[in-house]
Amino acid sequence: MRAKRWASTAVLALTVLTPPGAAPGAPLSPAAAGTPAPAAARSWPVPRPTVLRGWEPPPAPYARGHRGVDLAAPSGTPVRAVAPGRVSFAGRVAGRGVLSIELKNTGNPPLRTTYEPITPGVKKGAEVTAGQVVGTVTGPTPHCPRACLHWGLRRGDTYLNPLGLLNRAPSRLLPVLDVPLP
Repeated sequence: MRAKRWASTAVLALTVLTPPGAAPGAPLSPAAAGTPAPAAARSWPVPRPTVLRGWEPPPAPYARGHRGVDLAAPSGTPVRAVAPGRVSFAGRVAGRGVLSIELKNTGNPPLRTTYEPITPGVKKGAEVTAGQVVGTVTGPTPHCPRACLHWGLRRGDTYLNPLGLLNRAPSRLLPVLDVPLP
């Protein structure tokens, strides 16, 4: 009976803790790897995303890792600002279109989101609102197995998990009734 109750609790925990559109097993919170990102985003950068690859923080500053999340998005998909801010970069890096936005009211140094590969629809210095279309996905690129948007987050030189921006409240485990597992 304890095994069934434990399994029920684990299934419920995964259901409650997995954000919409995130792949089960993908990193869900930046807290496990250091400084958490404050909830600041009001929406996803692309509609109904599927997380193709989660955030994999490097063990050291210059070590291998995945410093963002890849969201499934075909070429031409509109990309929206996840929170209000100011465009700090709009241009090309290593042959790909990149857009960076410093988010308002997120401390010093401010949080900065990045989006790539993208054709920017805004210029450096532009003020943007949450949900505003700021560009379109271009691609595919060798970065993803299929067309995607790489969404990153930094505070100064520290990379954070952008999914942490979407957390609205702390997750809680709910009581589990004695329900047999299928």
